[in-house]
Order: sequence, then structure tokens, then C-alpha cells
Amino acid sequence: MSGQLSAVSYQPSASVPKVAVVIINWNGRHFLERFLPAVCGSTYPNLEVVLGDNASTDDSLEFTRLHFPQVRICVNDRNYGYAGGYNRLLEHIDADYFVLLNSDVEVVPGWIEPVIKLMESDPAIAAAQPKILSWHKRQYFEHAGAAGGYIDRYGYPFCRGRIFDSVEEDSGQYDTAGEIFWASGAAFFIRKSCWDACGGFDADFFAHMEEIDLCWRLKNRGYKVMSCPESTVYHVGAGTLQSDSPFKTYLNFRNNLVMLKKNLPPNKAGMILFIRFWLDLISLLRFILQGKFKLAGAISHAHRYFTWNYRKISRKREKNFAEFNAKGQWDGSVVWAYFAKGKRKFAQVVKGGKEE
Repeated sequence: MSGQLSAVSYQPSASVPKVAVVIINWNGRHFLERFLPAVCGSTYPNLEVVLGDNASTDDSLEFTRLHFPQVRICVNDRNYGYAGGYNRLLEHIDADYFVLLNSDVEVVPGWIEPVIKLMESDPAIAAAQPKILSWHKRQYFEHAGAAGGYIDRYGYPFCRGRIFDSVEEDSGQYDTAGEIFWASGAAFFIRKSCWDACGGFDADFFAHMEEIDLCWRLKNRGYKVMSCPESTVYHVGAGTLQSDSPFKTYLNFRNNLVMLKKNLPPNKAGMILFIRFWLDLISLLRFILQGKFKLAGAISHAHRYFTWNYRKISRKREKNFAEFNAKGQWDGSVVWAYFAKGKRKFAQVVKGGKEE
């Protein structure tokens, strides 16, 4: 049954690749107490577990040193967010594969082996994710990643198993491994060589969508990103920023605009961004009508940032789009499919989605 994995026998033809599971932490002692034991009990034979701390002020580090002396601890001098924090931490870690794991994720025995086996089978696979289910409602997908991320033509991310706030029950409908557009940062597997080649995350993102931006840059280089549903983890979600946080809304809208400007070819970026401005205005007005004035202000703030930093963002634009791997990019509007046509499930939106 989904999520009830037994230990997988992993027998590569050569030496076992080294995997470093790196958990970024900021005042998350309660999550570490609950979920770190299972991570440390992972069955993968060549594994290092690293706790990367973003200058926590609680007793996370003392707790970890006392109860998990086998865990390596790396400490940043301040909170650099998810993106900048990982960039700094991974400079000090050597492994064949990095697994960027949220502190609020529960893992089960054998969760690493299927993903590494899949990635080892094809050197073109740069990144991957397991199936991500909800820790609170364990038969349902979790919002942040579900069974693998897609993106529509206007830059709106959605997932196999989740479109906007509609989350599907897991009945095995997406249990086939396949290419996706982006892998979730909640449990993000990536080859170190690919991480280094792309320069890691864009630290200016701070948090939210940095993994989509990185996957897009990988796909601009022709790499594959995969979903591996043979592995399952359970994500609490919203452990740092709640869904109705104005700061989270600001980051999501700002980073999405930046990502589009960076990764779309010049002949498409202008028109897509023009359309996005109008779609974002509709979202802003919708928040105003709902009385959510701080969220409306967050969208306005995101667009001001994009305008004021346009030249800086333009300098980050990808230089070569000739090798772009479009798998996982849907040439339609998920906004129109969801709000106008009432399509709530991935397979209703993407033709043949169940078999992807």
C-alpha cells in the first residue's frame, strides 16, 4: 500500500554512491525530536546525515548534539532562508547526491534506495523526488510536491495530485515513475555535479520556488527531473510560514515573476510577463474583495520589487535554450482549467495525466 515501504535491496553495479541528507533548521527542535530518529535510522548503506542550522535561537543544536551525536552539524551565522542557507551549507558537504529534506518530513525505511536506484539508471537525471503525502491526512497528497511538479505556460506550478488548493486522495493513480518539471524542496534529491554546475539555488529567492527555478535551469540544459513514487515520505507542511502569511504571498508572487524572466527565452518572456501582470492584478482584486488587504498589498510589493530590480534580474537570464527539456511543462492555463472549467484533478487537466 502507498507509503508502507519495506527496505529496498539496493545493489548498484559499482560502489555505492554517497548520499548526504541535509536538513535545514530554524527553531525547529519540535520537528527534530519527532522526525530526526527515522532519518538517522535510514537503511541506505553510504549515508551522512547533516543538520544545517540557520542561526536558531531555540535549543535545536543542544538537543541534536545530546541525542544524535552521529549527526554532523553545520551552522550559518544568520538566517539566510531556505535558498541561501542551503547554498552556504552545501559548500561544506561532499557526496555524490544531496537530499535536501525539510525538518517537518517523516521518512520510512527504504525511502532513499528507490530514488538513488532510479537516478543511477540514467546520467541525464539531475534531480528527483519521492511521492509526498500529508502527515496529517496520510491517504492524501501533500500540497508541496505531491507526486511531482508541473508548470503551465504562464508559470503557475501545479502537481500530479494537487492543483491550487485541491488535493487528491492517493489511490495509486500516480504510482508510475516519470519525468516532471520540478521536484519539491520538501524532499529534493539532486546530483552534486548538477548542483555545482548550476550554482545551486538563487539566494535572492530566500524561500519558495527556488527549487522550481533550479529545476528549470537544469531543464534548460537538457537534464531530466523525475518523480519516484516507489519511495514515499510524509510532510507536515507550513512549518515556517502559514498559507495566509503576507510574506509567503509576497515571496510566491515575486519569485514567480523572477523565475519567468530568468528562464523563458526572450521571444516568449515579454508576452508571458505581460499576461501575468494582468492575472496577478485579478488575484490582487480578489484579495481586496475578500477583505484580505495585507495579501493584496503583498502582490503589489512583489511587482514593485520586480520593477525596481529588473536590470539585476535580467543579468541572471539563462543564455542557452537550445537544449530545453519541456517534459512537465503544460501548454495551457491551469488558472482557466481550474477556475473557469472547474477541473480539480491533474488527470482532468493534463491529457493522459494518469499515465504520465
